[in-house]
Amino acid sequence: MTREPLRNRSDWDPNKKRELDLPPAPEPLPIAVVDSHCHLDIKDGDEYLDVTDALTMAAEAGIDRIMQIGVDVESSRWSVEAAHQYLNVLATVALHPNEAPRIFAEHGREALDAAIAEIDRLAADPRVRGIGETGLDFFRTEAEGLAVQEESFRRHIAIAKKHHKALVIHDRDAHEDVVRVLLDEGAPDKVVFHCFSGDHWLASVAKEHGWYCSFSGTVTFKNSHGVRAGLAVLPPELILVETDAPFLTPMPYRGRPNASYLIPLTVRHMAEVRGMAVETLCEAISANSEAVFGSFSS
Repeated sequence: MTREPLRNRSDWDPNKKRELDLPPAPEPLPIAVVDSHCHLDIKDGDEYLDVTDALTMAAEAGIDRIMQIGVDVESSRWSVEAAHQYLNVLATVALHPNEAPRIFAEHGREALDAAIAEIDRLAADPRVRGIGETGLDFFRTEAEGLAVQEESFRRHIAIAKKHHKALVIHDRDAHEDVVRVLLDEGAPDKVVFHCFSGDHWLASVAKEHGWYCSFSGTVTFKNSHGVRAGLAVLPPELILVETDAPFLTPMPYRGRPNASYLIPLTVRHMAEVRGMAVETLCEAISANSEAVFGSFSS
């Protein structure tokens, strides 16, 4: 099953002309790592990898484990099914920060409560290792939906703590408020800032509290100075890597479909920013990923 891109959860623009050919495979990583945030179920263009091909190409590039991320009830159910079907895939479940206010606006309180209850039910599955992506998004959600968005975030935090699962955060233009809610509610033991979009300040806060930061292809973008500054601040034991595929393709292929096999481009750039050997960074990323999400073989 594939799903069309959700326009309210990325900068995907259906009216913008894009090159939709898959980029060539980069040189494989010397040590295998985990793609900590991927959407295997979302289709981006006609030339699209099915799950089997995506996993095969990823393994050939040195990405042997993938976290499949839920963004609504449908994709969360799909993620759980995929995690049971593929040994090298684990799942997270959640309502995306833009999904909760949409449900509330279109279907009302009862529908939102039912959706969150289903996320809670799915969270009990042993192949679910995270609650997310949840959080705050002040870029897409209109002012009238912000209260519901924050309510949903708080309820997802409670689900993560109830089931002892990692909290996977989507934070767009909302750094201070995300931190405020986390501290107000009491953060779960394991917190991941997916697609880290902050700067030195947010990375310093994450370092203080032991929160993980996951870096996507955006760290390779020319204008992502703050993201690279954040990467430089963090200790190696708090760093993860991701694709957010099929979005956020690293340079030099920005704008083309993303997939886990392209992570070597991001990791090598991250190693350069930090002045680390690629092998050392890969070892850290692999160990950190299993510290957050556990073993993929169980």
